[in-house]
Amino acid sequence: MADTSTDAETVQYDVVVVGAGGAGLRAAIAAHDAGARTAIVCKSLLGKAHTVMAEGGIAAAMGNLWPDDGWQVHFRDTMRGGKMLNHWRMAQLHAQEAPDRVLELEEWGALFDRLDNGLISQRDFGGHRYARLAHVGDRTGLEMIRTLQQRAVALGIDVFMECTVTDLLIDETAGERRIAGAFGYWRESGRFLVFEAPSVVLATGGIGKSYEVTSNSWEYTGDGHSLALRAGASLVNMEFVQFHPTGMVWPPSVKGILVTESVRGDGGVLRNCEGKRFMFDYIPEYFKAETADSEDEADRWYDDKANNRRPPELLPRDEVARAINSEIKAGRGSPHGGVFLDIASRRDAEFIKRRLPSMYHQFKELADVDITTEAMEIGPTCHYVMGGVEVEPDSGASLVPGLYAAGEVAGGMHGSNRLGGNSLSDLLVFGRRAGERSAEHAQKAEQGRPQVQQAAVQAAAEQALAPFAIEGGGENPYALQQELQASMQELVGIIRTDEELVLAREKLTELEDRATRLVVHGDRRYNPGWHLALDLANMLLVSECIAVAARARTESRGGHTREDFPGTDESWGDVNLIVTMGDDGHVVLRRQPLPQMPDDLRELFEGK
Repeated sequence: MADTSTDAETVQYDVVVVGAGGAGLRAAIAAHDAGARTAIVCKSLLGKAHTVMAEGGIAAAMGNLWPDDGWQVHFRDTMRGGKMLNHWRMAQLHAQEAPDRVLELEEWGALFDRLDNGLISQRDFGGHRYARLAHVGDRTGLEMIRTLQQRAVALGIDVFMECTVTDLLIDETAGERRIAGAFGYWRESGRFLVFEAPSVVLATGGIGKSYEVTSNSWEYTGDGHSLALRAGASLVNMEFVQFHPTGMVWPPSVKGILVTESVRGDGGVLRNCEGKRFMFDYIPEYFKAETADSEDEADRWYDDKANNRRPPELLPRDEVARAINSEIKAGRGSPHGGVFLDIASRRDAEFIKRRLPSMYHQFKELADVDITTEAMEIGPTCHYVMGGVEVEPDSGASLVPGLYAAGEVAGGMHGSNRLGGNSLSDLLVFGRRAGERSAEHAQKAEQGRPQVQQAAVQAAAEQALAPFAIEGGGENPYALQQELQASMQELVGIIRTDEELVLAREKLTELEDRATRLVVHGDRRYNPGWHLALDLANMLLVSECIAVAARARTESRGGHTREDFPGTDESWGDVNLIVTMGDDGHVVLRRQPLPQMPDDLRELFEGK
């Protein structure tokens, strides 16, 4: 018999940061440095955040290799990569501040790879005009987490590990909805925990576990998106889901695990089963002027970037993923349903082991493939969501006073498609900004601090315990998640149609109804079935957001491809799709004009 006690431990802070990846750690450091009593809450152990899977580097226009690089070029690349649907102010701040955030990491102890002159080395990545990714081999995310974690621990910031936040607590007594704290539980014991705080920063990452094939780790169940939506915030452009072109496809136990873009940045090429380097057949008109159209020119680019155009393997991720998908569907794929990524024939073994040590060991240990002598089998994998909480660019503030978001959970920065490497600098730039502003908000709220309502705490506790109260033949959370993942993969995947999106909405409605009867057995201690039952509510809500927005956007752009609307429609080029929570618990969609870019920035795109 499960413990049905709704008693909760209460702790008080000025700022509570939910998530301990790059954005969460950087936000917590900033809030602490601004004088706020700060706590970090994370579902897993500190240091285990999904940021460690970001391998290739941190995009920052430092100009260490190419003096012509600067924030304006990085800004332009980011906007073009996002098909101009990015929030221009976020892209501007990101490009301007990324170099300082990298140097700050270095000051805190990060050990970057070096050029011969001692400056931080920078590598090429898809969609970036110049080599601008500061890197540590192919383990950059790990080094970034290590550095930020060490800094946070040294500052004495409180960390609540293996603790899941299930609800945001709202105070409406002052005539407006404002954040009063958060409700969660210890995963080990199942005991409840109330965080009283006037500021909450969401840094929970993405939504990938709603899909069958994903590079994302188990934590990525859309918690922050769902928490924000239920609290009264809005989400922007949830239709844009990035399928990274290169995930492992074999053996089945590792399907979806990321293969870093650094392989292509360092000379790797894509081939079909006929040995053909097929990306030359898929260069879109939008990028033709800057993309090599012959193998000779593409190969010359690695040694002479000034006088040659970039290889098509380094097109933005959405373009490469669609091309791979097309080759597979045309019957020209590899034996296990992918294509081949070949660096063995192009670089010597010493170079590969030095530049790509993680990839070498990953394939050797998990697939018994030696990437220094044979090609890798890869295919698209759900990797990143461009959509997220609608925030004010300078502060990371949502529509709900006291609620902030940074990193993957925040929308707007990347438009319809994120460039590789921009994620890590995004975490640093906007994590810092959200941390500073959340601390300011908490300081201003000190006189009229919002109050946690006991009724809200009781309701959150009863909701969390609901799966234990189901009697008889309820629904199995594992079976329901499998159905959700299969439906999203098949009906709301890399290529979409209206018919499939209608079916997806019907299936999600059915799953949402069945999810009200989820049943778990045992008690609250060490109960992964219970954890999944609570996560499923978030996965289902976020999946509904994606499906609804995907059906509404009747064009193909970036991470959203409609087979029935294959072209980019300019009438959609200045429209954001905004999702909010309706009174009936279902999402409500509306159109919203894209923020207007100032003339001085718009000039960067004219005549280029």
